[in-house]
Amino acid sequence: MASDHELHGGLGRTLPGWRTGVVLAGWLALVLVGLSTGAFWARSAEEPPLLLLFAILGPAAMFAAAYRLSPAFRVYVLSLDLRLLTAVQAWRVGGGVFIAVHAQGLLPGLFAYPAGYGDIFTGAFAVFALMALINRTPGWQTQLVRLNYIGLVDFAGAVGTGVLASQGPLGLLRGAVSTEALQHYPLDLIPTFAVPLWILVHIASLIQLRRIRAESAMTANHAPATA
Repeated sequence: MASDHELHGGLGRTLPGWRTGVVLAGWLALVLVGLSTGAFWARSAEEPPLLLLFAILGPAAMFAAAYRLSPAFRVYVLSLDLRLLTAVQAWRVGGGVFIAVHAQGLLPGLFAYPAGYGDIFTGAFAVFALMALINRTPGWQTQLVRLNYIGLVDFAGAVGTGVLASQGPLGLLRGAVSTEALQHYPLDLIPTFAVPLWILVHIASLIQLRRIRAESAMTANHAPATA
């Protein structure tokens, strides 16, 4: 098996294979079963949506544990094509659907505006970051780091406002309209599957960027001095 250092200097070129597809399909199947049974949603106004929070944050925790404990998984993460990981972030513009649903009076502005515009901005920024990566524009690494942190902050804000505007006991800022629409298909797939999946994409990208920067610094330190 190739070492971490042999993976193109930390910049992967591998596309996800069939094993990744099987894992994602199994994950999606579990989510669909949970959604069909209503397992992710609180059964009463006094019960916090703990399983929903686990669905959002649990995959990231398992990813981190696997990366730390499994050398094979670590090599796999570092082998993924960073261009692909960046390109898929452009799909975040689809989050603009929250603004459209809000216009129909089905989502509160407290959630829809930051989540929708945050996704649109992240998706648009991803296009420019990808171009910088492909062309190796000076500062491309910084652009990618910013893209991934912006995306994670956007998710944190969306989850936070979504909870605060929910019908549960944590819905302290709930108004006449709550985030109940997110409990119905197809919007229910966003918090239970799409968001945690994109969080993993962000984490994998940041891991690769950290390795690239470390190797760049090492190369610079060992470069011969010029007169």
